[in-house]
Amino acid sequence: MRVDIKFCGMTQRADAQHAVSLGARYVGVIFAGGPRMLTVDQADDVFRDIPRAVHRVGVFAEQSSRDIARIAERLGLDVVQLHSSATPARIKELRGDFPGDIWPVVRVVDGELPIGFSELLEAADAVLLDAFSPLALGGTGVALPWRALSDDLRQRRGDTPIILAGGLTPDNVSRAIGDLAPNVVDVSSGVESAPGIKDHQRMRAFRDAVTGASRFDISTTTSPK
Repeated sequence: MRVDIKFCGMTQRADAQHAVSLGARYVGVIFAGGPRMLTVDQADDVFRDIPRAVHRVGVFAEQSSRDIARIAERLGLDVVQLHSSATPARIKELRGDFPGDIWPVVRVVDGELPIGFSELLEAADAVLLDAFSPLALGGTGVALPWRALSDDLRQRRGDTPIILAGGLTPDNVSRAIGDLAPNVVDVSSGVESAPGIKDHQRMRAFRDAVTGASRFDISTTTSPK
């Protein structure tokens, strides 16, 4: 099964274009705070000249559904990634304003999936797993305990695609794919020279590692659109 790549936390147009040249299926920008947070105008510049075949992702936190939808329409977002209060009720509310895919983020604590994980799977187009950190919502470089999660995830995931984030690097992404069989791997700080500044050699190394891991039949689940 092919594992798709999302390069996230983009702040420069050249980095987004390099992601496209490497075959990334998703390119993401941040509106949820932190050192990679952009204005809408800055995000528009990052996405300039990105072909429509590459899906544009916006990462949000506490913004209202209407504000998210307004930004999504301005930027032509294909996916809204919801941090913070990503509940089935909020997903349902956002669907009234946004026609694209919605990915709630599950921040894993102590290596355990939360009680409401199954309900999120039913409500969402895909679910993104990230490591919990008290310092920030994402982009912290903290890795998930992939092996400890593997049995629980295998039993509960169903047909909903899984996006794996949290501390992924060119050196460990193959192992993470082998343990959890995600549909998409999501990297930000693991391919940076500084927050928001991508290292193109590390981006290529990450792509190569994912491509190598994808040659193995690790899962029968389907990828998100």
